[in-house]
Amino acid sequence: MLDILLVDDEPDFRALVGDALRDAGHRVTLASNGAEGQTLISSNVFDVMLCDIRLPRIDGLTLFRRVRQESPGTDVILITAHAAVADAVAALKEGAYDYITKPFDIDEIVLQMERIAAQRALKRELEQARAELSQRKNGSNGTRAIIGRSPPMLRLSDRVETIAQSDAPVLITGESGTGKELIARTLHERSARATKPFIAVNCAAFPETLLEAELFGHERGAFTGAVKRRDGRFKAADGGTLLLDEVAEVPLPAQAKLLRVLQEGTVEPLGTNEVTRVDVRIISATHRNLRERIREGKFREDLYYRLNVLDIEIPPLRERRGDLPLLLQYFLNKFTPPGKTPSTVSPRAWAVLSQYAFPGNVREFAHAIEHAVVLAGGGEIDIEHLPAGITGTVDGAGSSQGGNLRSLAAAMKEFEHEYLLRALAQSNGKKMKAAEILGISRKNLWEKLRLHGIAAESEAEE
Repeated sequence: MLDILLVDDEPDFRALVGDALRDAGHRVTLASNGAEGQTLISSNVFDVMLCDIRLPRIDGLTLFRRVRQESPGTDVILITAHAAVADAVAALKEGAYDYITKPFDIDEIVLQMERIAAQRALKRELEQARAELSQRKNGSNGTRAIIGRSPPMLRLSDRVETIAQSDAPVLITGESGTGKELIARTLHERSARATKPFIAVNCAAFPETLLEAELFGHERGAFTGAVKRRDGRFKAADGGTLLLDEVAEVPLPAQAKLLRVLQEGTVEPLGTNEVTRVDVRIISATHRNLRERIREGKFREDLYYRLNVLDIEIPPLRERRGDLPLLLQYFLNKFTPPGKTPSTVSPRAWAVLSQYAFPGNVREFAHAIEHAVVLAGGGEIDIEHLPAGITGTVDGAGSSQGGNLRSLAAAMKEFEHEYLLRALAQSNGKKMKAAEILGISRKNLWEKLRLHGIAAESEAEE
């Protein structure tokens, strides 16, 4: 719902438009001339001012400039006759939201208000997210923040705070891309071991013999390629925390040696009988179901219980959609070059982002925003700036369930492109006439032509 000020000197017009906007759920205040409108904007803050350019006592352009000074957050739509279009275009350059020419369809005004309401709602969400992120950053004391305020993430944060104070092994589970390493690092940074090393090793990245050497260390000549002695990751993490990422991929022989280290607190480098005592907190992470791996004979049950003294399960992004605005603002800030203002996001792009399932979770969402920030070049992020896999424009995207069907966003985008070309053809390339045919404003038409790559072609034809 918007607070709207309608300023027009025609009583019938005021009543007609005012009733239509109220029926659409908005609060509407009416003014019959510029002076009355000026009095109202001096004592009230409106979301939108709908104002005729030709007004008695104070003209609409003067009133628009007064609003820009006193209430810069108010969107202004000017109403004009064809003879005064040049004045309206000049007002657009000064910051007016749009203009419409009489006569017009009342539905066009209602749709304009819906777009403004969607944009303002998204802006409020992002401002709240920006304020929350700033507050967290200022009060974080150098430790990392878990981004999220949904119930699943609040429960996760509480569990992390509790578990961080213990030295017991922790098993972190969750789908790929949910942020398991982030949680592991947060546990370390909020523990008594925070000043000691945090060492992470991806257990899936090494073959069996090299994984053992990587974890426990080796003497020179212990295996082919071992040209010098090397301490393992356990030794490097002494006094601190060791993250065993993708722990389900550890081969069975290495699992037996890992179990011994956990039981005795000592490591024996390859190629030697020397035993070294280490003080390491073990955090393991996996996207696999370890109980299934145990039933399949691929994971030791006794090792599982050693690793899973405490457990943390990270929810997938689809179960915490309330965190999307916060994550969006976080990644907009992160991927915007220093000294630049973060991009805004159009309601259309936000609708696509908020409806997508994100099987890659937060990692995929971060990639999508980085992709969009680069392509938008500092401007507003729209649908065409998002990865094709999210908008559904890649052949076969989702085809496993939908045959040859594409996403609704992709179909609508193609239809809009073709319809714009048809409107331009019917109007002989005249954009003002095409906008009237389509029932949209000139500014909206120009934006759509630019987004579809039609603007340069149509200008050349003109």
